[in-house]
Amino acid sequence: MAKDPVCGMYVEEGEHALKTIHYGTTYYFCSETCLVQFQAPEKALSRLKRLVAIGAVLTVPIAALTYLPIISDRATNNLVMFVLSLPVQFVVGFRFYRGSYDALRSRIGNMDLLIGLGTSAAWLYSTVVTFVPRFFPGSETYFETSTIVITLIQTGNLLEYITKGKASEAVHRLLSLQPTTAHVIRGGIETSIPVEKVEVDDVLIVRPGERIPVDGRVVEGSSAVDESMITGESLPKDKRSGDEVIGATINKTGLLRMKATKVGQDTVLSQIAKLVEEAQVGKAPLQRLADRVSAYFVPSVILIATASFLFWFFVARIGLAFSLLAFVSVVIIACPCALGIATPAALLVGTGKGAENGILIKGGDQLEEAYKADTIIFDKTGTLTRGQPALTDIVAIGNLSETQILGYAGSVEKGSEHPLAQAVVNGARKMNVDLTDPSDFEALPGLGVKATVEGREVLMGNADLMDKFSIQLSGYADKVRTLGDQGKTVTFLAVDREAVAIFGLADTVKESAGRAVKGLKSMGLEVVMLTGDNERTAKAIAQTLGIDTVFSSVRPDQKEQHVRKLQAEGKKVVMVGDGINDAPALAAADVGIAIGSGTDVAKETGGIILIKDDLTDVPKALLLSGATVRKIKQNLLWAFVYNVALIPIAAGILVPFLGPGIYQVLPLLAGVAMAISSVTVVSNSLLLRRFNPTI
Repeated sequence: MAKDPVCGMYVEEGEHALKTIHYGTTYYFCSETCLVQFQAPEKALSRLKRLVAIGAVLTVPIAALTYLPIISDRATNNLVMFVLSLPVQFVVGFRFYRGSYDALRSRIGNMDLLIGLGTSAAWLYSTVVTFVPRFFPGSETYFETSTIVITLIQTGNLLEYITKGKASEAVHRLLSLQPTTAHVIRGGIETSIPVEKVEVDDVLIVRPGERIPVDGRVVEGSSAVDESMITGESLPKDKRSGDEVIGATINKTGLLRMKATKVGQDTVLSQIAKLVEEAQVGKAPLQRLADRVSAYFVPSVILIATASFLFWFFVARIGLAFSLLAFVSVVIIACPCALGIATPAALLVGTGKGAENGILIKGGDQLEEAYKADTIIFDKTGTLTRGQPALTDIVAIGNLSETQILGYAGSVEKGSEHPLAQAVVNGARKMNVDLTDPSDFEALPGLGVKATVEGREVLMGNADLMDKFSIQLSGYADKVRTLGDQGKTVTFLAVDREAVAIFGLADTVKESAGRAVKGLKSMGLEVVMLTGDNERTAKAIAQTLGIDTVFSSVRPDQKEQHVRKLQAEGKKVVMVGDGINDAPALAAADVGIAIGSGTDVAKETGGIILIKDDLTDVPKALLLSGATVRKIKQNLLWAFVYNVALIPIAAGILVPFLGPGIYQVLPLLAGVAMAISSVTVVSNSLLLRRFNPTI
């Protein structure tokens, strides 16, 4: 059997099943409602908003007429409620009838069937009482029960629909990162064309500061390219002839001439967008207890109602009116009024408590999955670390003081836009070192920079730069190796062709990361780090934080594969990330937690968002999720208890003792039970206000 990607119900894959093909995958649906929601989510959302508004506008006066002495004449009062209830029952509640039909056709009991039966029985009984008042004993009606249930449950559907991960918006944000035009060389002439018209083997020009239009290979020029949005590496990659470049990444310094190798749907960015959408589309929502139990509850209710009718009519011969009332009463009593608010009430309080703590939770499905989680995967760059390189080590190897070293290094790097250069400049300024403007500045691609500072020749760059100018570095191999083992980028400073200092630069760990990892481990969770960065850097960060399992040099599609692999092993996975490169993994995980300071795409695909960029909110979110899910289950249990407890009374168990007259007070009994169950559910949910997640 297939699973409905919208509601999560299992559906027969028969010839007449509702289905559609998306990205080459066939999806099956339990009802026309779910199919429409899948194919046209914006249209379905707009229609649902209108239905909820209609239901609310009409349900409020019906409830007022039921409980307040507004119209003294009961017949007139019932007639007004009948007119007001018609649109609610058959327009706002039409989805339940369609869902009931689809459920019966699939021979599967669901909440739509239960709601459809219960509200229809209440409405039909009330209609008979309104127009044939003497047919049934008693003059109470159930119009408010029917309309309140329909409106409440549709409101819950609307809230869940709005707060779900919006795959389409996330995909649009991803694709919007691709530049709209490209500079193409055709016939020896440079022409600007829409990026959609770029063809494989076209030669493109990409200037400093521009985004690379499509995937390709550098054929001329050199530059530093910021690929952090794709690979997660915080440092730009030096590119020269023969190197691969990825569409939508940013060319930082030099002019590049490249040949297009992948265009359109074949680019890395488009593949990421596809992965995000497919992962979100395939994720089932919260499998509520009500949905699971309804498969057995619905046929049981119908069986009991039918049995009570047959017994009282054919065996006890109590008469058609009382026998029919027994049938209707069972179905009405079983109508899930309290179930309509059981989940939304707990979610409202739980998500409100989360918001107070800087934790935005998008839906009940996220809460349930977070509650079950046993494995937490962290992205490194921008999540566990700050995402920007910083100056961490200065090793003097000459006669200059640290202040003099920073003065020369900061001054020579003032002319460079490279992130490593900016890290050196920022480090010097933090130490309040005065910097001067360099002269004769020259950027040496892939090596470093050269300039004159205060009349002295200053070189700063990697070991290849030192070798190019015959500057000796012998004797410092151990220190260089130590810095490298710590995952740091090593840079050398030379003044007048003599090495004077070694610098270590690295992406630094966030202050809250260590406490978050420690807190998660204390909860018995496995903590994993997943990053596109190199193995040495990744292991250095993991060792600092106490993370035992590390996967490095991982591309975005591979991140998703790692998540799927862990899920295939039976693990419930929470993915924590902040970047575009994390989006497929965030969407594929059982729960995606996005850092609030991250990209819009990460926040769209994440089911939980941390506003404060404080990683200790990750374990807090899991603790809050557990508390909220427990409240939801308690509420659902209470709701079912009230329903089930009254079914025997509705079926007539008290008739032998109190006579058929018991049915004259049954409406009052049902109303009291509904009120008590609702108060119990709301009060139990409000206890969540006392919850205080601390790490």
